[in-house]
Amino acid sequence: MLSADTRVRLIDLLKCRSLCVNALARVLKITPAAVSQHLRVLRDAGIVAADKQGYFVHYRVNEATLADWNAAVRCLLETDEGSERG
Repeated sequence: MLSADTRVRLIDLLKCRSLCVNALARVLKITPAAVSQHLRVLRDAGIVAADKQGYFVHYRVNEATLADWNAAVRCLLETDEGSERG
């Protein structure tokens, strides 16, 4: 899901503020259709959420999901220096 560099860049942009597909496409210099495809994957994973604002849909990161992922990664990368592995 985060294997695509564009998805990582999308998340980074959306951490700052919510944006619509066209704004994301302009910043990333890709088509709105490509942005929509990446956002669909991120929405399905619960990483981004959509908010309808007038005629446009603005996307934002799901802070709870990012916090869960952050905790999981920290736990995974934690080392137990007191134990020996062999």
